[in-house]
Amino acid sequence: MLRSFAKSSLHLHLYLHQNQNPKTLPLLLLRQLTTLNAFPPQNPAVARTKDDYFSAIHHITNIVRRDHFMERTLNKLCIAVDSDLVFRVLRACSASATESLRFFNWARTHHPTYHPTTLETEELVKTLARSKKYESMWKILDSMKTHHGLTLSQDTLCFIIQEYGKHGLIDQAVELFNRAPKTFNCLQSVEVHNALLFSLCQTKLFHGAYALVRRLIRKGLVPNKMTYSILVNAWCYNGKMKEAQLFLEEMSEKGFNPPVRGRDLLVEGLLNAGYIEAAKDMVRKMVKENCVPDVSIFNALLEAICKSGEVEFCIGLYWEATGLGLCPDINTYKVLIPAVSKVGRMDDAFRLLHNAIEDGHKPFPGLYAPIVKGMCRNGQFDDAFCFFSEMKVKGHPPNRPVYTMLITMAGRGGRFVEAANYLMEMTELGLMPISRCFDLVTDGLKNSGKHDLAKRIEQLEVSLRGT
Repeated sequence: MLRSFAKSSLHLHLYLHQNQNPKTLPLLLLRQLTTLNAFPPQNPAVARTKDDYFSAIHHITNIVRRDHFMERTLNKLCIAVDSDLVFRVLRACSASATESLRFFNWARTHHPTYHPTTLETEELVKTLARSKKYESMWKILDSMKTHHGLTLSQDTLCFIIQEYGKHGLIDQAVELFNRAPKTFNCLQSVEVHNALLFSLCQTKLFHGAYALVRRLIRKGLVPNKMTYSILVNAWCYNGKMKEAQLFLEEMSEKGFNPPVRGRDLLVEGLLNAGYIEAAKDMVRKMVKENCVPDVSIFNALLEAICKSGEVEFCIGLYWEATGLGLCPDINTYKVLIPAVSKVGRMDDAFRLLHNAIEDGHKPFPGLYAPIVKGMCRNGQFDDAFCFFSEMKVKGHPPNRPVYTMLITMAGRGGRFVEAANYLMEMTELGLMPISRCFDLVTDGLKNSGKHDLAKRIEQLEVSLRGT
């Protein structure tokens, strides 16, 4: 940790002193919030500037988090502050509410050219709300509104209402909901109603939640999927299945049909509440009635059941549901293939992979790597190596974790020559092996008497690491 901190300090020093005129710093601070990799640098100097910028942000973040005399240390850096830098530091310090507030106040008071924007203000407001620093939060909001004319967006308003509910402060949540139109010029939309609905359900005020839904309908608004999900999940979590079913039936009778079928919402509510067996029974009943659930609900059910270890049930349910017309998506295979490979059911894993390919999905490392690992665990190394070579041609190129896994499994199985070949292959592709792989391969080759090949691997490591 100390080494990385010193390194970031050096980057900051170089970054600040390579630029003679501090007033030109904001031009170099790259205000865009897009991913920098989307625009590859044209020359090493530009890349170095970007790296120095983010190293500087990392160093400032460490100061904000750990330095008791934060303001004094920051003043010594002589940095140019803009909204992008403040936002990135506040986002990185989201778990440190008091320190984030001190940094924000320092940026406002010590840099007259800096004018806060909605972006970083709302990030700070969320951090304070998350940490229950409501008094400081409202002071910031009042100050921003008075001096800078800033107001809250609907998303941040909903976030605060929900945080009030999570902390059991339902009176404050209701008050903020009622003040929204006048204080923040924010309409009481379906999303704002959903935020208050969430808070009411968090405090188990179900009668108030149901009354809020009726009020929403009287205003001429239409409940969306989130409205139904919040109520159904809360009722299921508290063991009130009957109330959830009656609510869905009543909404359907009034003409407000849920965006998805009612039983799908019930299955989702049971899964979120942890009632796996009840969810299984409901899905099993749906399948017997030739009715399949929504694919997203189906995937969530498969994932929950696989985690409980009942992989065989998931395989049977998959074949039954697909036979009734369920169209699995890529997430279905991302759940099932690793699960069946882990328990050694390689035939089922290959069937699922072929189904995914027939559905138009190109195999990626997350799909075929578990199969390779499963075959290695079963001792089928030749088949695993052959299948891996086939996937390199037909699927997406393997990444560093896949090569690391394959080298590790080959080493554990005594196939050190193949492990050495894969190690050299990944270096040819520009993927840097981890030290453990080099140690595993060289030690295995030496123990098996292949000293020349072990020496070549050692020379390769030295050439790559320069040590």
